[in-house]
Amino acid sequence: MPTSNQTKNQKPVPWLARIAKLLAPAMFLLAGQAHAEGQIRIAYQFDVGDILLHVVRDQKLIEKYASQEGIQANVEWKQLSGGAAINDAILSNTLDVASTGLPPLLTIWDRTYGKQNIKAIAALGSLPTYLLTRNPAVRTLGDFGPKDRIALPATTISLHARLLQIAASAQYGKEHFNHFDELTVSLPHSEAAAALLSGKTEVNAHFASPPFQFQELKDPAIRKIASSYDILGGPATLNILWAPERFQRENPKTFIALRKALAEALAFVRNNKAEAAAAYVRLENSRLPVSFIQEIISLPDVQYTLQPQNTYKLASFLADVGAIRHRPASWKDYFFEEAYPQGGS
Repeated sequence: MPTSNQTKNQKPVPWLARIAKLLAPAMFLLAGQAHAEGQIRIAYQFDVGDILLHVVRDQKLIEKYASQEGIQANVEWKQLSGGAAINDAILSNTLDVASTGLPPLLTIWDRTYGKQNIKAIAALGSLPTYLLTRNPAVRTLGDFGPKDRIALPATTISLHARLLQIAASAQYGKEHFNHFDELTVSLPHSEAAAALLSGKTEVNAHFASPPFQFQELKDPAIRKIASSYDILGGPATLNILWAPERFQRENPKTFIALRKALAEALAFVRNNKAEAAAAYVRLENSRLPVSFIQEIISLPDVQYTLQPQNTYKLASFLADVGAIRHRPASWKDYFFEEAYPQGGS
């Protein structure tokens, strides 16, 4: 019988070490599967461009369709402002699915091309965004000067920042696409709206999103200079829902449940504007009247659809100015195949 000292000094049996080494990948795989089917962490936006997701959350539609797929859903909802923060969260695997404007998606699609392969699941609707100002000297885009400060969700990479660059490119030439960049400051829409309405900060302009732009326009000192529809030449997707390829591949039933949930939410918003507006106000703890939100989402140029609209124009622009290295051949390059049958642009 070995003594206690002999036991302490015994070397590991070689074949046990080899087995442990062989089992390591399998153990790693099992650890990775802790994030199982039905587990989904979603980041969504504060504006009514994400009202489909508000309805999905309010009516627990992912849970409903996950149950039909034979799984139990555990949905975690998060609100993050700015594409950069959301991109970082996706890449660090603290988020599974996110809603942002198109430029952050295209940026991370390009960055993960051939690796994580992040792509869009669906558009969430086409809503105009307005460039507003309270500077009485500014009547057109060309009137903005060095003392103006334009608030938007994230400088350089947000949809609003890219729209300004497209406008600058059209007005001053592509080599001057960043003409307005030095005038922009990053602020969440709610804070930007408060700043513009107060008239007491350096922020005297805001490239806004609904409902904030309509709230701001109630002040007679504030007016619209341009809209996203003006800049892109027609209705254009505001927010877009996307995820890494691994989420689609490893969670096929959850992915199906999510798409079915979006389809039901779309039908609900189109046919039940008052109820959809009430869900938005409730989940956002908003002080805005339900009737005001209903009025916004009922406007003729507000089109809730899962079909991407005018996204490729922006993608082409980003490739032209070197903001993305991979030029997509069409909108289908940065969407999952499940979106193809609905068409898009």
